[in-house]
Amino acid sequence: MPEAVRNTPTLRCYFRLAGLVLAVTAADLSGAAAADQIKVGKASATTFAFAPIEIGKEIGVWAKYNLDVESIGFGGDARLQQAMVANSIDFALGSGPGMGFISKGVPSMTVAALANEPLAMGLSIGANSRIKSDDDLKGATVSVSTGGSLTYWLAREFSRQRGWGPTGIKTVPLGVNPAQVAALKAGNVQGIVSSSSVGYMLEKNGDGRVLIEFGEHVKDFHTHVIFATNEIVRRYPERVRRFLAGWQEVIEFMAANRNETIRLVVPVSGLSADIQAREYDKAMPMMSRDLRFLPKALAVLSRSFVELEVLRTEPDMKTLYSEQFLPPAR
Repeated sequence: MPEAVRNTPTLRCYFRLAGLVLAVTAADLSGAAAADQIKVGKASATTFAFAPIEIGKEIGVWAKYNLDVESIGFGGDARLQQAMVANSIDFALGSGPGMGFISKGVPSMTVAALANEPLAMGLSIGANSRIKSDDDLKGATVSVSTGGSLTYWLAREFSRQRGWGPTGIKTVPLGVNPAQVAALKAGNVQGIVSSSSVGYMLEKNGDGRVLIEFGEHVKDFHTHVIFATNEIVRRYPERVRRFLAGWQEVIEFMAANRNETIRLVVPVSGLSADIQAREYDKAMPMMSRDLRFLPKALAVLSRSFVELEVLRTEPDMKTLYSEQFLPPAR
């Protein structure tokens, strides 16, 4: 291009504008590339208590903390623990009883108490079940997700509290909720231990109902916790802090925005809005706001490890969790 043409005011303005656009575009691309990628495993893909992963993405919280969060669902605590052993995830959303596996060598640390007493967990029965009351559960067979899981412990704990011993209710591990519902409808089990929302769904369809709400029987407990692998704790401790700060912010949003939260959770849970509303009212009170561990809950968890035969003796709980990555107390 001739020098005289290139130096006209119009073209000089054009080149300056083009340069500005390229600079802004490059900055945007650089910012997008700078987001730290983390993989978060969930013991159940559809559990309400784990939905902050998807909600945080929708409302922009993870982007705010410069995190690109990938959610991966697993069929129970056992598979979740295996993923941490394989170092295929960075964080895990699992059950309190799953903390015992750290003493068995799973390379992780519990970094936050996600949910306290099991207000949103229940034992559901079929519409034509012979079981009419709690007493009828003695000797019955119920399904749980996996051995050594939260649902497994809840069944055993309820049986123990009733004076039947930990095996007074028989359990069979069947994995994900659809498999458990199918077994219930087929009469292969007399009940299923899962989130209460499964029972609400059965009730709505005329296929069953919730018989037991475990929150009425277990008061001091950490139903769900957040694990971080030793790898991310060692290499990227700041990512752990940002993830937990973001998680706390999402919980605050959920508590303050009931209708919007229900709308956002429906695609995750696969439940209808009316059932999700019932679960919201049950589950939100159990969601920890400060993410800190409670001494009485830790004591019950310590006992659960032995009852689940994960450990022979109760461990020093201080070796299984850390609060060093939590946001400052407000």
